[in-house]
Amino acid sequence: MKWMITVLSCAVLMGCVTKPQQVNPVQNFQLQRYLGQWYEIARLDHSFERGMTQVTAEYSMREDGGVRVLNRGYNRQSQQWSDAEGKAYFVKSEDLGFLKVSFFGPFYGSYIVFELEKDNYDYAFVSGPDHSYLWLLSRTPHVSDELKQKFKSQAGELGFNINNLIWVEQD
Repeated sequence: MKWMITVLSCAVLMGCVTKPQQVNPVQNFQLQRYLGQWYEIARLDHSFERGMTQVTAEYSMREDGGVRVLNRGYNRQSQQWSDAEGKAYFVKSEDLGFLKVSFFGPFYGSYIVFELEKDNYDYAFVSGPDHSYLWLLSRTPHVSDELKQKFKSQAGELGFNINNLIWVEQD
């Protein structure tokens, strides 16, 4: 009985560390190059980011070898900045863009980098555990129309609802 509870607990806690069908993490991922500040250019809506503008994510190393995640955004309605700090760890190998991230204790969700500009890591297309989580991140607050079109085209082909994309204001 104790064994079954342990197995079920692990299944529940790891249940969100999955990937959407057809979405494959980039290979030859280099964490040191990925660290630093990213601007959120586009996303699918979720309650934890609803109404947010000027959203950024800062990635840095933790002492335990994981990644410190600091998300920050401005809520125009409340006229306040909001921060959320989390932690991330690789799910499989460290050269695969597939991490698990937690902002709430032992509960982890998938963070899958499925497209990454290879020369300078200038942009990244990121998914969560299913097709309702999608982000376009960039090292700069604004991107070209060509990159936006590439993001929409690739995300649409992978089954994401690109009609619901939110283009984030970056002042």
